[in-house]
Amino acid sequence: MRIVFGLVLILGLSLAGFAVYMAQNYINATQAQLDEERARSAKLGPMVDVLITTKALNYGDVLTKEDIRSIPWPQSALPETAFVKMEDLFPEGAEPRLVLRQMEKFEPVLAVKVTEPGEEAGLTTRLAKGMRAFAIKVDVESGVSGFLRPGDRVDVYWTGSVNGSDGEVTRAIESAIKLAAVDQSSDSESTDAIIARTVTVEATPQQVARLAQAQATGRLSLALVGNGDETTSDVVEVDSKTLLGITEEAPAPAPVEERVCSVKTRKGADVIDTAIPCTD
Repeated sequence: MRIVFGLVLILGLSLAGFAVYMAQNYINATQAQLDEERARSAKLGPMVDVLITTKALNYGDVLTKEDIRSIPWPQSALPETAFVKMEDLFPEGAEPRLVLRQMEKFEPVLAVKVTEPGEEAGLTTRLAKGMRAFAIKVDVESGVSGFLRPGDRVDVYWTGSVNGSDGEVTRAIESAIKLAAVDQSSDSESTDAIIARTVTVEATPQQVARLAQAQATGRLSLALVGNGDETTSDVVEVDSKTLLGITEEAPAPAPVEERVCSVKTRKGADVIDTAIPCTD
């Protein structure tokens, strides 16, 4: 009986020691995780609540409270126009907002990506201050074969006759001008190819006047500018002779008549004509 009691006691002590060992490991692991979390929080700095989307939203979608949730966000990395309060994004009694730019799931809601409450997601919301929208007629050739998208930048070329000349001239009149819409679409996120009949550009009033005059007196063509290309086009003008490398020969100078000066003297019945240097 004592042997059984001793074995039970030893087994109990072993189990107790194992339990203490496992508890110690658990406590140590938990402490390490807490220390790691504190270090991560210290590195991130103060946190603030920010409103994010709960699903992907496309251009023109109505923004609802069911599409939004609040999560902690590092204050040092908070976008400047991000919404942090539901009452700011959804003012009480106000009309809903519409999405202006595509947003992915869990993306912060920025003021530049939604309209004001009750505002339409139209072209006027996309124009910068002081800019105007001007429509240019295009076709497959002049519209870069359907590769134009709202937000792209293009160079504008004018082709027409100058001062009643026989040939036509092509001249660059605007450089890296921004497209606000293609046909009736101002959605810059669309990837569908569009054979446009008109494109709408964002231009200053002076540029609008130049484009209107150019469109009324000739044909306009567009050249797509690459992303990140900050170069500006120099003055470009090409006519048919320049294109073909034809150079006009300068006309031969008119012959200059040699002046002969003389003085006449009479000797009796004879008149003698004597050449002398011209003085004038």
